Amino acid sequence: MAERISILIITYNRPADLLELLINLNEQKGTADVLEEILILNNASTEPYDEVVAYVKGHPELKAQYILSDANLGVAKGRNKLMQIAKGGLLLNIDDDMAFTAPDDLQRLAALFDEPFFKEANTGVITFRVVYYENNEVQVTAFPHKMYEKYKSNPRFLTAYFAGGANITKAEVIKKTGLYPTDFHYGMEEYDLAYRILDAGYTIGFDNGVTIAHKESALGRAPNYRKLQMQWINKSKVAWRYLPFKYFVTTSASWAIQYLRMAKGHIGTFFSSLFQIAKIPFTEKRHRVSTATLAYLHKVEARLKY
Repeated sequence: MAERISILIITYNRPADLLELLINLNEQKGTADVLEEILILNNASTEPYDEVVAYVKGHPELKAQYILSDANLGVAKGRNKLMQIAKGGLLLNIDDDMAFTAPDDLQRLAALFDEPFFKEANTGVITFRVVYYENNEVQVTAFPHKMYEKYKSNPRFLTAYFAGGANITKAEVIKKTGLYPTDFHYGMEEYDLAYRILDAGYTIGFDNGVTIAHKESALGRAPNYRKLQMQWINKSKVAWRYLPFKYFVTTSASWAIQYLRMAKGHIGTFFSSLFQIAKIPFTEKRHRVSTATLAYLHKVEARLKY
């Protein structure tokens, strides 16, 4: 029998999107059989969530718990807070501006880990298909492989990382690996956790049997130099912590070029970031993945250089 699902949602200043998601979830079939609870963390939003609170109170069948944080915990700490209190055997992380596209999606997700492909591979996390809400095209940035053209037609495969806002994870995995890194306010926390998951003997998978629609514009969001800075520093930390030294060098250098190309200015931040990255070998402990994990990463054609 499939484990029950705890749905984990972090929200910030998107009450209308969250309300639509809750309505969408309430339209799912057979939720009584698979749904343990819905945990919602309001990450110190400045917009009112009165309609969301009223909907939660008016629909006890959703078993939703609305939690208001006094401070913005960021993505990693926010997800950690929810995972620590979740009761389900499966943890479903979805962004607050998403919607399921078929009425039996929750039931499908609950049964995924029992599929022979994932069961035999001891898969601990599965990412599913994400499309843009506005045009139904695949969101490549949420596709869990950098070789999109090669893997896009593959209905399921094993990979090296997962999409943080569109994944289902066995709760037992988190108990073994620990939570997201608390020093990552934004960006790359999935890679840090992914390497620990792989090193604990699990695999990471993708399955296109469930499609979720994301309301992010297909044009993408304008690059924010602060977010780029955090991504650059955090990805460099991940490479140092878990991968051979050469990948720390290539990752740091490649992201430096990416920052200069996309941030368009902010030279002061560029040099302050270089200074922070230069300190990583002296401030961060190494937890290099095992030989078996590195072999797995090469087998699934993970991109390790940056």
